[in-house]
Amino acid sequence: MKLLQIPSVALEQRIKQEIEENPALEIEEGEQEHEDTLDDFEDDTAEDFEAEEEYDSTDDEFDFDDYLDYDDIASYKLAANNSSPDDDRYEMPFSSHQSFQDFLLQQLGYRKLDEREHIIGEYIIGNLDDAGYLNRPLDALADDLLFALNIKTNRKELLEVLKVIQDFDPPGVGARNLQECLLIQLFRLQEEEPDKEFRLAIMIVDRFFNEFTKKHYDKILKRAEISEDELKDALNEILKLNPKPGNSMSDAGRTSQYVMPDFIIFNNDGQLELSLSSRNTPELRVSKAYAEMLETYSENKKSKSNKDAVVFVKQKIDSARWFIDAIKQRQNTLYLTMHAIMNYQYEYFLTGDETKLKPMILKDIAEIVNLDISTISRVANSKYVQTPFGTFLLKSFFSESMQNDEGEEVSTREIKKILSDCIDAENKSKPVTDEQLTTILKEKGYNIARRTVAKYREQLNIPVARLRKEL
Repeated sequence: MKLLQIPSVALEQRIKQEIEENPALEIEEGEQEHEDTLDDFEDDTAEDFEAEEEYDSTDDEFDFDDYLDYDDIASYKLAANNSSPDDDRYEMPFSSHQSFQDFLLQQLGYRKLDEREHIIGEYIIGNLDDAGYLNRPLDALADDLLFALNIKTNRKELLEVLKVIQDFDPPGVGARNLQECLLIQLFRLQEEEPDKEFRLAIMIVDRFFNEFTKKHYDKILKRAEISEDELKDALNEILKLNPKPGNSMSDAGRTSQYVMPDFIIFNNDGQLELSLSSRNTPELRVSKAYAEMLETYSENKKSKSNKDAVVFVKQKIDSARWFIDAIKQRQNTLYLTMHAIMNYQYEYFLTGDETKLKPMILKDIAEIVNLDISTISRVANSKYVQTPFGTFLLKSFFSESMQNDEGEEVSTREIKKILSDCIDAENKSKPVTDEQLTTILKEKGYNIARRTVAKYREQLNIPVARLRKEL
């Protein structure tokens, strides 16, 4: 079960760990290609003991007595080198970049501040979150400085130092809320581009921020006494601003996360073919040296040391065979489960049309492959499949069912797709409400309640109609 939960990208590391811990387990050498078919999973594990080449004892890199007295083993004797000159070498690059905090501290050092102000500035910078905001009240910071650094200060002095920090790059850093963050950026733009007019944008953020966030544009037009074109130009300037200035630097140090598919589905002239991604699953076998060692020590069982040796070697071999069998069971379970899912959703994997997705729950697949629902859940929650239409998490293909007006079972994912398409095609100046979406779906034959439409819309991370409005 533990091996089943591990995605392919992490399986290679798990196998390396097992090889390092168990010297009786090794990667099978050779360039023979293996195909991931069900027949491969039925191979007798006894074949692991068959030597492909004659074993030479002079090549043995360990002394068995060292393994018997494994409580006092020197560290160099446990070192494992499972690579060869022909192996591909993959190295993880390390990026060197200046952190967000270091960047601000560097700018603080350029300012003409006395020692006291510099310490206060460092403390304020240390309290900024990743987005660049100061979420801690100034009064609380004054108390912190008194107790932590024995510096007695007040709100006025803290605000003066904070104003210095708010002049740093990236623009908007040091703000205490979104409104202040946007205003800092707008005032900076006005200074840098005096020929351009930012007065209206500043007024909207300063005086009509609540109406702006709720997209009550009619109220802004009336109270500010401006035209719709003027409002549109001002909103365009505001929307160019960065609501999270700190992220512009912190994103630079983040590494990209790549998805390694566990399954690959091919469309071969209208016929779907499934294969397991075996890139991270090397062929394993029991060490030939340990198999011969067991036979050698078994010939003389009278000696106590030989008896201990047999027990030790047998334990390592049994552990290796168990791990090999567990890997094969993992591959077998993955293949059976994905094959059942592929056949169940055959039309979708053939066309890529989400409306072709059939209602499917864990129980449906569990009954087909005759496995427990929890096993199917482990596979679905952590595995990815590569299709001609993209790479997807398996659990995204599972959905509840409901009936349309014709009495047919349809997937909730199909309804969400239609819902999403309706919103994409709406007039953004007059976006459709949940009530209107309910009516549209009923006209298409999907008789669902308005609260269900709202639930599906929220699951799609689509805001309400008022917040989707554009001028």
